Amino acid sequence: MIIAQNLHKKYGDLEVLKGVNLHIKKSEIVAIVGPSGAGKTTLLQILGTLDKPSVADSLVINNQTITGLKDKSLSKFRNKHIGFIFQFHQLLPEFSAIENVCIPAFIANKPKQETINRAKELLAFLGLANRFEHKPSELSGGEQQRVAIARALINKPDVIFADEPSGNLDSKASKSLHELFFTLRDQFQQTFVIVTHNEELANMADRKLEMKDGVIV
Repeated sequence: MIIAQNLHKKYGDLEVLKGVNLHIKKSEIVAIVGPSGAGKTTLLQILGTLDKPSVADSLVINNQTITGLKDKSLSKFRNKHIGFIFQFHQLLPEFSAIENVCIPAFIANKPKQETINRAKELLAFLGLANRFEHKPSELSGGEQQRVAIARALINKPDVIFADEPSGNLDSKASKSLHELFFTLRDQFQQTFVIVTHNEELANMADRKLEMKDGVIV
């Protein structure tokens, strides 16, 4: 699913990634752990095509070579093949739950009614069947994060990248979210790459990769 070879990232004189190599299989849940400043989020952003490596031998996602793609092609690939879940859900406050979920599909020019139907199915699957028209301010933190997960799933992505997805939730909501990732993997064969400081989530993952000083150790 993901093969990265010799990823480097520099910001000025600061080298954040110092030659990262990894191979992630389809339907695998991989946790990336390590101290603050180790390069975890930078790696996630590069794998998710939100940022570009300074140097890379190769980055391949679902048999597509990413290195060398122009910005327009990269954006199109990202919209179709990649989903994101962030610590702060990044929902648009003026839109309802269902409208927030539909946005990536509308960007991809998918049919309106088909998109709405899928959004309803996802929200219902995530336990939010009675929250379609609620705006983010009317939802709990855990519910907001579930809306964000539905939004990440709407285009049936090959892989979902999650950056501290439970970092803003209480322990009960965090546990529920962690269990949900495995349900999604079992139901949709979803691949997850998760950056987390949460030891419980990291230990539940199929594999735990530790980063230190810009490399996987």
